[in-house]
Amino acid sequence: MSHVPQVRIPATYMRGGTSKGVFFNLEDLPESAQVSGAARDALLLRMIGSPDPYGKHTDGMGGATSSTSKTVILSKTSQPDHDVDYLFGQVSIDKAFVDWSGNCGNLTAAVGSFAISNGLVDASRIPENGMAIVRIWQANIKKTIIAHVPITNGEVQETGEFELDGVTFPAAEVKIEFMDPADGEGAIFPTGNLIDDLEVPGVGTFKATMINAGIPTIFLNAEDISYRGTELQGAINTNDKALAMFETIRAYGAVRMGLIESIEEAADRQHTPKVAFVGKPTDYVASSGKQINAVDIDLNVRALSMGKLHHAMMGTAAVAIGTAAAISGTLVNLAAGGGERSAVTFGHPSGTLRVGAEATQNDGQWTATKVIMSRSARILMEGWVRVPGDAF
Repeated sequence: MSHVPQVRIPATYMRGGTSKGVFFNLEDLPESAQVSGAARDALLLRMIGSPDPYGKHTDGMGGATSSTSKTVILSKTSQPDHDVDYLFGQVSIDKAFVDWSGNCGNLTAAVGSFAISNGLVDASRIPENGMAIVRIWQANIKKTIIAHVPITNGEVQETGEFELDGVTFPAAEVKIEFMDPADGEGAIFPTGNLIDDLEVPGVGTFKATMINAGIPTIFLNAEDISYRGTELQGAINTNDKALAMFETIRAYGAVRMGLIESIEEAADRQHTPKVAFVGKPTDYVASSGKQINAVDIDLNVRALSMGKLHHAMMGTAAVAIGTAAAISGTLVNLAAGGGERSAVTFGHPSGTLRVGAEATQNDGQWTATKVIMSRSARILMEGWVRVPGDAF
């Protein structure tokens, strides 16, 4: 009996922010996977190790969490005044499904350094020492992101003293600017309202801010769903009833936001929208044991990704938080005390994060100009991944 041998594909395993993913140069992928479609999805699923009914990703590169089951495909840009095109694929753990509907804000922090190290950025744009400005075209949502990548002696500097809650060790700081971050072509507030009454049959009716910035996100008040906003993963991820409630809310919110036409479609759109809940600043102990004091934060936020409470905060959800906080009258803004603000510091399960945002209102319509945050990134391993040749 003959067997198809494995193929090996150049790849880099990277941490970006509080996420990890496998990065590819588009030209290094097998020809059938250089275009979107079934072959590409099958390749990425097998490489990550999905679908895995055991939920462990033992036979793949995935980490069996939404934060570590991610893929990135980069290529020289197709857009004027940009350096690199960035396509993100969120791989489902237990389903044969790759979600291309949104961006990953955390892995964005690693895009610039990968692009520089792999020759995707023109050498004339890289200083011998200083800061390289990498202009990223985010192909999922068709938006511009600017990464400020530190360079030492002509190479990306990855080590440093910048500390990011949710990441164990310090590294070099990478500042990220999300330009005009409303996801896709839609309005920041798809319903036209800062706060809606979201009716969820069998669950209840909730005040909700549904925003389309960074990534489509449904914000709820923690107390309306019997939480405080200080919860850690164990309080929710071990509670099947709670997880089912959040998924139902997410599905009905997706319909209300116009992202899907029917509730049934939510199963095929797992990455977006996100569901998050906000609470007033309150003392709590983070997952690392670090004491978080109410006086040091403006509010608490907890968010779910791919059906589970996130261990820290998705970068794209942080963009949504920063944008909503800058707009007076949203649930996020009210939880932070209301009024005008250009930055917000929020508590999440792993610690705190500060996000700056600019938003303006013209003729009754809100526009987010820019959201800024700092992350870090580094290469964990580089070489080749191997995938059975008959897997795609």
